[in-house]
Amino acid sequence: MRNSKITLTIIIVLLSLSTAGNESFAQKNNNCISNGLIAGIPKSGLSKEEKAGLIQMREEEKLARDVYITLGNTWGIPIFSNISRAEQAHTDAVKALLERYEIEDPVKDDAVGVFTSPGLAKLYNDLVKKGNTSLMDAFMTGATIEDLDIKDLNELIKKTDNEDLLVTYKNLNKGSRNHMRAFNRQISNRGSSYKPQFISKAEFENILSSPHERGFQK
Repeated sequence: MRNSKITLTIIIVLLSLSTAGNESFAQKNNNCISNGLIAGIPKSGLSKEEKAGLIQMREEEKLARDVYITLGNTWGIPIFSNISRAEQAHTDAVKALLERYEIEDPVKDDAVGVFTSPGLAKLYNDLVKKGNTSLMDAFMTGATIEDLDIKDLNELIKKTDNEDLLVTYKNLNKGSRNHMRAFNRQISNRGSSYKPQFISKAEFENILSSPHERGFQK
């Protein structure tokens, strides 16, 4: 029990730093976070729907990472490089579940902008095109990505009762809410506003009115 508490403490610290710190530190600890989220949780049988959800989120989190890497290169704003590192941890967390349940990884090539899903490949191109238009559009693109992520994670959470999937999805959702707050802050500081496209207005406003979330979500 004591070792489990120590493990959770380490995870909490790392997750709270998901949008800060240097790249090499984040990369070295992504595997620790991915495996630590589900450590000690027994495996359960997965339905076809649950397997499909994991495959979807593996590439969807990679999509977020790839867009932020690309926009970070375009605009040189720290928020994109910081959050792209968090998204790397997110896609690695889903990968850990794919490996645990021996599900084929849809990411055959981890290069930026490469996807197995044609729909996500097109979405990547569309988001990058918009984000490259102006810095405000880049922030709006970030908010859109997190909006979509939250909606999809909400749906996947409702479709499973597997503890390891739930713990992973809830922590990814927490990260997405924090990222939404960060992008919205950049948008509002520049005199504009983002209107949610995927989650409800009420949920969006509740996220913005709540403080930055830290710690491990159970």
